[in-house]
Amino acid sequence: MTVELDPAFPISSYTVRRADGTPVGTADFVVMSDAREERIFFHTEVYQIFGGGDLVELLVGKALTDSIRDRAVVVPLCPMFARHLRAHGDTFTARGGVFRRPIPDDMGVITRATLGDT
Repeated sequence: MTVELDPAFPISSYTVRRADGTPVGTADFVVMSDAREERIFFHTEVYQIFGGGDLVELLVGKALTDSIRDRAVVVPLCPMFARHLRAHGDTFTARGGVFRRPIPDDMGVITRATLGDT
């Protein structure tokens, strides 16, 4: 399994793929840039038939590792990211990661992005 980033506008995605290239899961996010880039992760889907929880960990782990490398703030609007950070947030921040709780305005950003109004 590999995890690849598709940096598109307005919605970027991390995709987990099998060796044959078949996608088996995605994590979608919108980038907001202000003083520091923020990545609002709003939708994650992993096909349970291919391994479920292990793939979620692989997908979320790659997204968080890249966010540390890119010095981006993670906003876990997606329940899978929120659950992961509740359990492993101390480890993430100890490695240099930064995250913040979602605010109502984040949902507006996602709504505009999905409707193409960005």
